[in-house]
Amino acid sequence: MFTKLKNNIAQKIITLVENNDKRKKQEKWNIFMSKPNINIHPSFSPKDADIFKGENNQIGNITISENFLLREYCNIVVFPNADLRIGKSVFFNNYCSINCLDKIEIGNDTIFGEGVRLYDHNHLIEKGEKLFVEKEKYMTSPIKIGKNCWIGSNTVILKGVTIGDNSIIGAGCVIHKSVPENTIMKNSQNLISQTL
Repeated sequence: MFTKLKNNIAQKIITLVENNDKRKKQEKWNIFMSKPNINIHPSFSPKDADIFKGENNQIGNITISENFLLREYCNIVVFPNADLRIGKSVFFNNYCSINCLDKIEIGNDTIFGEGVRLYDHNHLIEKGEKLFVEKEKYMTSPIKIGKNCWIGSNTVILKGVTIGDNSIIGAGCVIHKSVPENTIMKNSQNLISQTL
C-alpha cells in the first residue's frame, strides 16, 4: 500500500515537471513567433525556438512555408540582416544545419539527407607574409536551391551556389559551384582495396 502511494506521488511530480517544461517551451515559441521578422507557417514542426539562433540575441528574416519538417538535432542560424526563405513541403533529416549570414532560399518539395550543411559565407582571409583568418569578418554570397531537389547525406553547400530545379546531389559532395537543373551530381571517389 505504501509503495503504491509512493509511486502515485512520484508519477504526479513527474507529470507536473513535464507539464511545466512544455508550458515554458510553448511560451518561448510564442515569444519567438511574435517577432515581426519571423513568418513561420503553423504546420512547422517541431515548435522549438531553440533550433533558431542569431547573433547577440538578434535574428534575421525567416520565412517558412507550410509542411516544413525538421528531424532531430538540426540548427538554423540566421544573422541580423540575413534572409532565409524555405518553400512548401521541405524536409530536413537529422543533424542538418543552415548558417545564413546573407541569403538562403530553398524551393518547394526539396528534401535533405542527414548531416547536410549550408554556408552562405566564408571567413575573410588576409594575405600578407602569412595567411590570417579573420574570426569576425566574412565574405558572403547567396545560396539558392531549386524545387524538387534531393540533397544527399553529409553534403556541404557553400556560398554563391545555385542548384537548379529537379537536381540530385549525391551523398558526401562538397558543392562550391552552381549546378544546372535536372542534374545528378555524385562524389566519384575511387576506393582502393589492398590485401596485406
